[in-house]
Amino acid sequence: MIFVPLPFVVTLLLLILLVRMVRQTDGITPEKRPFLILTTLYALQSVLIGLRWGYDIIALMPAQAVLATLIAAFAWIGFSSLARETPASWLRLSPHLLPALLVLVLMAFRRDPVGIVVTLTFAGYGFALFWLARHGPDGLVSSRLDGALLSYRSLLITGFALLASTAADIVISFDFYRTGGANAGAVVAVGNVISLLVLGTAAVVASSSQSSGTTTPFPAPPLATLGPTEEDGAVARSLDDLMRSRQLYRDPELNLGRIARKMNLPARRVSVAVNRVHGMSVSQYVNDFRIRAACELLAASDEPVTRLMFDCGFISKSNFNREFLRVTGTNPTEFRRRNPAKPTTFDPPVARKLFVSP
Repeated sequence: MIFVPLPFVVTLLLLILLVRMVRQTDGITPEKRPFLILTTLYALQSVLIGLRWGYDIIALMPAQAVLATLIAAFAWIGFSSLARETPASWLRLSPHLLPALLVLVLMAFRRDPVGIVVTLTFAGYGFALFWLARHGPDGLVSSRLDGALLSYRSLLITGFALLASTAADIVISFDFYRTGGANAGAVVAVGNVISLLVLGTAAVVASSSQSSGTTTPFPAPPLATLGPTEEDGAVARSLDDLMRSRQLYRDPELNLGRIARKMNLPARRVSVAVNRVHGMSVSQYVNDFRIRAACELLAASDEPVTRLMFDCGFISKSNFNREFLRVTGTNPTEFRRRNPAKPTTFDPPVARKLFVSP
């Protein structure tokens, strides 16, 4: 019977996710390229793990170490691209290749410090991802608002996985110290297989939530810890008017950067105003407008729910249902049954839970 290591099965699943990512983006666009590279690295690493631990090919260990540092670097590059309003040039990103080059050099001349370098690389990028997450979903200004929360969760998962890998390296070192590495193989193989599958899924989710197109970069303003100011109120009112008059929420590719450009304001300035005045993230704010528009259409027409969902700016049915439940307290079908001919009054969001179905 032919032996097929589990990592090869994970590789197949990662390749399926990679094909799905390419099909969703209509090819390799500059905005999605870091996540495509990242998922490809995950698949390659899974193959190496299968060959190393399934067929005991020790010669592949140097390649595994180099790929590991590249994975950590491209995880940061991918998610940090969501926090920028324009893609960074590859020249600017090139310093992130230095850990992999260092590992490559050490593998050729002195292998003893390689483990420490890989561990420190994972720890550094893991903490960097959590630092990137400090602003919440609104910090991912280039992420499509329909999927900003999923991108944010993928960011947290990836950061946690990198730190967990650091902890696993410490456990393995301790195992070598106590038992001579009797359990190291199982820890590495199982841990890496699970991590790669989870990370690959997170990368696909984050990539599919990224809005196409670019926006003009804006500097981030200093933040205050006080309540809403008069300027916050003015920004919030201006945004309310913009949403009503131009119905920006119907754009499925809308992101915080595009909103800020139309208002000629820094993205963080808009985010802070919405957070302080309405007590919610920008994605929730926009989705509230979308759900209210969907409520009006549900009560005024017999159009299929899916068509109404697209008309109101949603792309994901699961996200639409989740946001509909958050805002109305029920699902679209039940709302239509309760409101056969009662269009709702469209008001701007004023609180976290804005609209409750009768």
